[in-house]
Amino acid sequence: AYLINPTGRFVIGGPEGDAGITGRKIICDTYGGMGRHGGGAFSGKDPTKVDRSAAYMGRWIAKNVVASGLADRCEVQFAYAIGHPEPVSVSVDTFCTGNVDEEKLERAIWEVFNFKPADIIRQLNLLRPIYRKTTNYGHFGRVDDLDALTWERTDKAE
Repeated sequence: AYLINPTGRFVIGGPEGDAGITGRKIICDTYGGMGRHGGGAFSGKDPTKVDRSAAYMGRWIAKNVVASGLADRCEVQFAYAIGHPEPVSVSVDTFCTGNVDEEKLERAIWEVFNFKPADIIRQLNLLRPIYRKTTNYGHFGRVDDLDALTWERTDKAE
């Protein structure tokens, strides 16, 4: 399906619609080139923006897939369209380390996790003042404060 301007007429532009202060350190904020990156920045965006919240969701899912023993490595990819609360696609790559079929794994992920931005925010408790911790040493791979960095938890592994 083709989605052309799915939210309707674009009427707010310029600095009123976007401050333009994001995107200054997208690779060092994530995996330093180890994992693929869609180009959306995190810093400077609130969690209602899927550039930030869906990246955290992908990390949470991948960590739980690995912790559950379903794969030794896992990368989860989402694609959202403006105006559509559910992703238009979710794909999983286990880099040939999976212990179950990837299509079956994708179906299980759809059943266990909720992908609407509001659900991601709720599940990961992202509306708190937790982001200062992510300004140094990136957003991922830190387990020093699982109460704040909820996407590093493996609480869905069973």
